[in-house]
Amino acid sequence: MMAALFGKSLPELTELLTALGQKPYRARQLWDALYRQRVDTVDDITTFPAELRQHLTADYAIELPQMVQTAVSVDGTERYLMRMADGETVETVWMPDGDGVENTDDAEDSADHRADSRLTSSRKLDARGLPVDKRNWGALAEAGYRRATICISSQVGCAVNCQFCLTAKLGIRRDLTAGEIAGQVAAVLNRHRVQIGKDRINLVFMGMGEPFLNYDNFMKSVLLLVEGIGIPASRMTVSTSGIEPAIRRFAQETIRPNLALSLNASNNVVREQIMPITRKWKIEQLLDAVREIPMTKRDWVTFEYVLLGGINDQPQHAHEVLALLKGMHAKVNLIVWNPGPGIAYTQPTPEHVDIFQQTLIRNGLPTYIRRPRGRDIYAACGQLKRTVEPDKPAETLVQLTA
Repeated sequence: MMAALFGKSLPELTELLTALGQKPYRARQLWDALYRQRVDTVDDITTFPAELRQHLTADYAIELPQMVQTAVSVDGTERYLMRMADGETVETVWMPDGDGVENTDDAEDSADHRADSRLTSSRKLDARGLPVDKRNWGALAEAGYRRATICISSQVGCAVNCQFCLTAKLGIRRDLTAGEIAGQVAAVLNRHRVQIGKDRINLVFMGMGEPFLNYDNFMKSVLLLVEGIGIPASRMTVSTSGIEPAIRRFAQETIRPNLALSLNASNNVVREQIMPITRKWKIEQLLDAVREIPMTKRDWVTFEYVLLGGINDQPQHAHEVLALLKGMHAKVNLIVWNPGPGIAYTQPTPEHVDIFQQTLIRNGLPTYIRRPRGRDIYAACGQLKRTVEPDKPAETLVQLTA
């Protein structure tokens, strides 16, 4: 395989080009081409002379992840199978108007969410899964889309083994590099012709893998996305199952996304049953680590809570959550469990979901229900599983409907 350019920092690019006898300003040109312009090939770097492009292509390639399959939900969500240079694959999700809970403390986002309208499932789509009469972001915005969220994977598979998650069944194959993590974003932005600075994009590191078990590559990808592509860290959220040492390390970072801790249970007994990682780090340890994160009055820590019927969805569980989070500047995102084959859980009843939410809200804890996106194409929370349609060639983009 050729060496990848995408994923290198500006100092790394400077070192590379200096070794080739180039002036330092060439590194800035390459940096801008990779991250601001998001070029696909070295030949697209028009600021470079032909001789330099030819020299680079002998040993280097951009190496963005390849979007080898896509599935399109009736709600407009798109799930992509992304292939890396070594053939490994992960899944990435595009949600045209978010899931209703990201940055819910942001007044501008909240106003946008109220104004959002979905594309109807009856609208004709082209081969890329985009409406035939609305093939770019600007047109989508005119149709009612004010923002979008990209859900990113950080590992091939996952080692955490949460019992309610399809990704856990894959086990762990390897970490993604910083370039492979940030490259998912670049590939999706290119597909939808997103203009950073004009169009509103949120990122959630909530796809396949545990970001804090791939901490260095995850944080390097954040810097590439902030300093290179130009997406503010305030519009990013990283979800962790609870890796205590990494949370404490995260608290020391100067540039960091918002944090979402996957709580999913109100006590250690239940949490250990559904999240075996609790045997290593108890809830109380995780909360102590979270409290080390410097926060302003505008900052919140999000706690995600997957509701499993009869397991963690009863009123007593809600009261235990209140006791755990008392005194914290926190909010809770409730996630009604998304079913998957071979997973022996059930969804809670709508009544139990409502009672749970209202119990938290009445006691002063802001609580939101995450709207399931792309459930019909296995793109919702906990459903990513490196899906390959057996009757479709890997190079074919496929459109699925419910």
